[in-house]
Amino acid sequence: MLLSLLHAGLPPVAMKPVKLFNSLGRRLQELEPLEPGHVRLYTCGPTVYDRVHIGNLRTFIFEDILRRTLRFFGYRVTQAMNLTDVEDKIIAAAGEANVDIGSFTAPHVASFFEDLATLRIEPVEHYPRATEHVAEMITMIERLLEAGYAYRADDSVFFRIAADEDYGKLSGIDLDQVRRGQRVQSDEYGKEDARDFVLWKGAKEGEPEWPSPWGPGRPGWHIECSAMSQKYLGTTFDIHCGGVDNLFPHHENEIAQSESANDSPQARYWLHSEHLTVDGEKMSKSLGNCYNLGDLLDLGLSARSIRYLLASVHYRQQLDFTFDKLAEADRALKRIDDMRFRLAHEAEQESDPAPLDRAASDFENAFAAALADDLNTAAALGAVFTFVHHVNGFIDHGLPAGGRARVEASLERADQVLAVLDAGAWAESGEAEGSLSDAEIDALVEARSEARASRDFAAADRIRDQLSEAGVVVEDAPGGSRWKRS
Repeated sequence: MLLSLLHAGLPPVAMKPVKLFNSLGRRLQELEPLEPGHVRLYTCGPTVYDRVHIGNLRTFIFEDILRRTLRFFGYRVTQAMNLTDVEDKIIAAAGEANVDIGSFTAPHVASFFEDLATLRIEPVEHYPRATEHVAEMITMIERLLEAGYAYRADDSVFFRIAADEDYGKLSGIDLDQVRRGQRVQSDEYGKEDARDFVLWKGAKEGEPEWPSPWGPGRPGWHIECSAMSQKYLGTTFDIHCGGVDNLFPHHENEIAQSESANDSPQARYWLHSEHLTVDGEKMSKSLGNCYNLGDLLDLGLSARSIRYLLASVHYRQQLDFTFDKLAEADRALKRIDDMRFRLAHEAEQESDPAPLDRAASDFENAFAAALADDLNTAAALGAVFTFVHHVNGFIDHGLPAGGRARVEASLERADQVLAVLDAGAWAESGEAEGSLSDAEIDALVEARSEARASRDFAAADRIRDQLSEAGVVVEDAPGGSRWKRS
């Protein structure tokens, strides 16, 4: 249903060069998929020990914009997003709740998918779970042991960083700053070097465990993504994404494991979104500013405006989340909605359509150019509002025949990427239970008009109040009353 709403039969924009900032090498590069016309994409998903917060959602929306942009330009996309469902925090929290990790993570997995749907983040092709891919992780660890990149220590297995000459090529980390021999975690006392990281953790009493050639235990966090990305996308794929906090050590360790095991690059392009702050401060439960989507919706805030705000700042710039900026997002979307409301009700005239057609073409070109320039959503939205201004001008001075369809087609194409321009689509997919249908609104507006005609203004006001409570705005015009959802 969602995909049909987004694409609605529109052909993709002609494929053009797309430049992306590659964290590996820290430079803009033109995207050249391994398979022409097909992009394989891996995105780090949530660790499901709690409901994801808005910083996580900012990253997921950036990845959604990337996916939609690639499809906008005609690429086929195969995407995998992992779910980390076994990890130290999960085990500790499940133990405190006295339940197994599957029972503990289930509601958090459910809330994750609910949040994605609420924010109109497209579903991807694969959502592999760590607990379902332990066999693939064991196979990769065996290869690393055979090649000398890993070693056993007691019941655990560690990656030997000193054996990997390329370690640090993604993050530029200076390993000499880490003291050799420093003991950092009680479950890693057997390490040869403090810089080494765990691939397999020997079993501990009360923790979940799986059988392995080295005894019962569980995988380390980093090996999970290496094994799952290889299974679903191949030993080398096109793009790997995540938040900037994943760059080191997680993504650095992924590269070390994957490339040492396979003797080939893991991903050719690495993209990272910047941090999100709240009112200029880092999110923290102690500060009371670590919001999730449910927190914001409970305050009566709009999911559409939240998506707009999280997408409005370029993914490589920090985004400061404030309630004032959410109000600005509301106002920005209202400008679009007001123009579309006027457009829907304006009579077309016999006038030259060429100027409006040029404005629409200019908008489409500017919008596509912004996206092709490292997903510049700020510039893309700037093109939207320039177009809104021009369309209002055409409405003021006479909408040419065919103009309405031309404008709507341009906006629909842009919304394949942004997914915020069509207020009606959000209302249809996310109306609250008990909200009024279009037919019910039409009937109430007609009843109000009849009450006004018979000068029963008290009844007319009551109906208007009822519509207002349902989020419907009624505008009276010489040709009759018309309505829109606020």
